Amino acid sequence: MTFSLALSDEQQQLRDWAHEFSLKVIRPAAFDWDDREETPWPILQEAADIGLYGHDILMTLLEDATGQGFPILAEELFWGDAGIALSIMGSTLAAVGIVASGTAEQIAHWVPQCYGTDKDVKVGAFCSSEPEAGSDVANMLTTAKYDEASDEWMISGQKAWVTNGGVADVLVVQAVVEPGLGARGQAAFVMSADTAGIAAPRKLRKHGLRASNTADIFFDGVRVPGSALLGGKDKLDENLARAREGRKTSQQAAMATFELSRPTVGAMAVGVARAAYEYALDYAKERVVFGRPIIEKQAISFLLADIATEIDAARLLVRRAAWMGATGQKFASAEGSMSKLKAGRVAVWTTERAIQILGGNGYTREYPVERMHRDAKVFDIFEGTEQIQQLVIARSITGLRLQ
Repeated sequence: MTFSLALSDEQQQLRDWAHEFSLKVIRPAAFDWDDREETPWPILQEAADIGLYGHDILMTLLEDATGQGFPILAEELFWGDAGIALSIMGSTLAAVGIVASGTAEQIAHWVPQCYGTDKDVKVGAFCSSEPEAGSDVANMLTTAKYDEASDEWMISGQKAWVTNGGVADVLVVQAVVEPGLGARGQAAFVMSADTAGIAAPRKLRKHGLRASNTADIFFDGVRVPGSALLGGKDKLDENLARAREGRKTSQQAAMATFELSRPTVGAMAVGVARAAYEYALDYAKERVVFGRPIIEKQAISFLLADIATEIDAARLLVRRAAWMGATGQKFASAEGSMSKLKAGRVAVWTTERAIQILGGNGYTREYPVERMHRDAKVFDIFEGTEQIQQLVIARSITGLRLQ
């Protein structure tokens, strides 16, 4: 399939649909939910009511052969507000984790439960990061031990910074099944959040994304049936055997999920950057200093020109990486990581410059660029920090196992 930036009629409709929802529903509520630091359940319900949240739209996006559906939706929703948008899209990471590693039966059973129904909205959570590992999934400490007599897995450990943690109904949990094999000795499990032994005692109070619930989740000897293992025991045993022999295995579960989601995270960052840029542009046209709108000052207009250019560059990297992932192209130069690295940097820089353009007003909570700046910083951190992306890219372009 040829790469093209031209959107199909369906993609244009998706963009316009999501944009209208962001404009009319998300933006008017953004300040309030950020201030309350709570999951915006009423907005999730409104999204479900119109089909913008749920199993059906996930499957529609996954069927987009160009890979552009997820970035289009993410950019428009995060243009509305990052915290609310992450509450809407947070379940997708869990659902994609199931799709990436699960059997057909597991996908059919669990993915709808990540969303609930339009009458009873639910959310899902993907549990990978840990306090002592963070982006280093190879040093994960959460373990899963198999009890052959009962055909159960016993999971113990702690997951950190879980999006939708504490409010999710479905958890996708990454755990070590054979410690000596590093990342190749891991597997993913899916389970109900109310399973005995699971606890999320408190939500984290964050710098940004305050309308998205985040929590640490603890697993104390949690027993789940053998069917909770995504992909099944036979596939796991085959992969472990190949790993022990030093042969190539199928892609490690957490990394498979991140590979699918990384360009979408980049699109989220582009949405935040675009929102800040558009606000600063309009402000500069209206703000009069020394008798003239500040946009007539070369220092301001040139800065806005640079911002517009950087946002376009980030979007292009995101769209290319999404297309490559969807069409099975090899990320020879870590193009997925490139897209996320660039978009995260652009979001942080753009929102900071937007505050500067607004001056004192930009530093107050009376104007949205302050919130956008707080929200943007996460894109340098989650789903692989800025430095992890640099490491992945450096390893790809040099062929060296850099540390």
